[in-house]
Amino acid sequence: MANAVQVHIIGATGRSGVALSRALLADGTTIVPIVRDAAKWQAAGFAEAPRITEIADPAGLRFALHDATHVVCCAHARYAGVVIDAAPPDARLVFLGSTRKFTNWLDAHGSGVLAGEVAFLASGRSGVMLHPTMIYGAQGEDNVQRLAALLRRLPLVPLPGGGRALVQPIHQHDVTRAIRAAVEHHWDGPQSLVIAGPTALPYADFVRAVATAAGLRPPRIVPVPAGLLMAAAKLLPHIPRMPQVDREEIRRLLEDKAFDVLPMKQILGVRPMPLHAGLARTFAPPHNS
Repeated sequence: MANAVQVHIIGATGRSGVALSRALLADGTTIVPIVRDAAKWQAAGFAEAPRITEIADPAGLRFALHDATHVVCCAHARYAGVVIDAAPPDARLVFLGSTRKFTNWLDAHGSGVLAGEVAFLASGRSGVMLHPTMIYGAQGEDNVQRLAALLRRLPLVPLPGGGRALVQPIHQHDVTRAIRAAVEHHWDGPQSLVIAGPTALPYADFVRAVATAAGLRPPRIVPVPAGLLMAAAKLLPHIPRMPQVDREEIRRLLEDKAFDVLPMKQILGVRPMPLHAGLARTFAPPHNS
């Protein structure tokens, strides 16, 4: 893809935006970072000059995208309609959504993803909205790292239903690979595609795998009614150094989140890494420079 396209990245200072920017620059691909905060972009170690605008500013966004051939929106999918209106008519569009759209307990995040997807699919524009499952492995991510922090403080883990519901997390490296493949793919109209890890597993097994990768003893899993856990979650803000968990997160632990990754493999050519490999990367000691 080097020198073939110019990729405009909205939300380039977010976790997925930073990872994508680094990967494309390593390939020699020209990027145009579109951010709200130039200092945050520079603090991430990039020399490329960003374009500064708010995504909710139609005129500013239209100017920032005026020469775009490929647009990747790493901002929340609720802004899909704004991006569609601002991007050149022939630009290829790639949005990051979320499998949160499938939950039975929609919050503002999931509702925004659904609204953005509806706007995109109705637009007729060529591109894709990628819906990742739980993303882990990015610098500063708060899924696996927050869980590991919790496991360091608790001798046992209370889970609704004993943690039997399925999860299928995807490593940030595979999310980046999927976005890059989506940029290169020739889409005919708007598409929607789930991206996930290779296999689903019970949440309790996921917790044990995180503990092992973090060098901790696998915890004892204790089944607890969801209602009791939601009540206890109200106390967490008053306990020093304890990660916060909200009611919606607890409810979603009762839902299976298992997806077919065959379309991801066939369309994008991305075979996601197994969980044990992704966790090994996540908890590997930093390289000394």
